[in-house]
Amino acid sequence: MIATEFTPYASIVGGILIGCSAVLLMAFTGRIAGVSGFISRLLPPYTDNLIFVRLTFVAGLLAAVPLYTFVTGSAVAHTVTEITELLIAGGLLVGFGSVTGSGCTSGHGVCGLARLSLRSLAATATFMTTAIATVFTVRHILGV
Repeated sequence: MIATEFTPYASIVGGILIGCSAVLLMAFTGRIAGVSGFISRLLPPYTDNLIFVRLTFVAGLLAAVPLYTFVTGSAVAHTVTEITELLIAGGLLVGFGSVTGSGCTSGHGVCGLARLSLRSLAATATFMTTAIATVFTVRHILGV
């Protein structure tokens, strides 16, 4: 079984940063910090003048890992499969789920729950149940 390192301080700091960025984004633009929505709205046609905000948001996501590595001096530890077909299938399923669920985990789980949205509660419960079942199946049944 693969052991996952317990990082409470990094998790707390990360959660605070995510929460603050979501609040600031809502306060200054009136938009929810849903990553799938931001990325999909980077492509034309543009329905508003927030392209710079979206580019900045996505650039921040991409800059996070190199910035962390620079600040701490150590690379971010992560495990990603090397099976290309599995990566493609996972990406397609996440994209399909984001479109079908009218949002992603960040939009529903962070912003939707904070706004007490029942639809986001249902979506987040579905995300979490699926994630738990997937991890259990992969680690304990398949032994991967």
